[in-house]
Amino acid sequence: MITALVPASSGEIDDDALHRIYAYPATSEPYVRFNFIAAADGAATTGGLSAGLGNDGDKRVFAVLRRLADVVLVGAGTVRAEGYAGDLVDADARSWRAARGAAAHPAIAVISGSLDLDPASDFFTDAPVRPLVLTSSSAPAGKRTVLAAVADVVDCGTDRVDAPAILAELGRRGLPKILCEGGPAVLGDFTGSDVVDELCLSISPVLAGGAGPRIAVGESPDEPIGLVLSSLLTEDSALYTRYRRAH
Repeated sequence: MITALVPASSGEIDDDALHRIYAYPATSEPYVRFNFIAAADGAATTGGLSAGLGNDGDKRVFAVLRRLADVVLVGAGTVRAEGYAGDLVDADARSWRAARGAAAHPAIAVISGSLDLDPASDFFTDAPVRPLVLTSSSAPAGKRTVLAAVADVVDCGTDRVDAPAILAELGRRGLPKILCEGGPAVLGDFTGSDVVDELCLSISPVLAGGAGPRIAVGESPDEPIGLVLSSLLTEDSALYTRYRRAH
């Protein structure tokens, strides 16, 4: 049973309450929400994957975040490690979205500067919607041609994939509610570009140890980006935090 610590509330938090808690702000501008999980000792993975850190409550929050998003954005490394094949939302979520005038399935976008993606992988062949591959104009031309058969390949930068250019492209496509699910290099790049609006971080009550990555890697911003705790939920000793950018 998920309960709320911030804002304090008695009783169970049902899905309707989760929808209210995690609702995107009313804006037509791109809004970037990251969703990550980490162990209590800071490890972002166990056994090389993040999935082993989650519990039932985390899965519920995860599903609600996808239900609310216009687009699910991931890095190529996350696609290769986690799969991401097939539907990212279930039939109930598709009906819920359609009833509210949204596309039944959120768009799917993957960031890849090298275009090191297999066009024959399940990510492309079983995709519920045509994927969007965000790359740079310096990406290999041969790989671009092959991937263009199974995805929309769009340049968002010249020598590297540029985070602000990604937001401009998603905004142009009418996809302002952005849910980014990783990986650490993507969060690090967006943090360095100062374009993160919100971080939803689940903290798993385990000590994972090992030498796995933290949730963000890369260059630091000029100044740390301040955050404000917007909500804090809990279930079975796990914490589900939601931090918004401090303005």
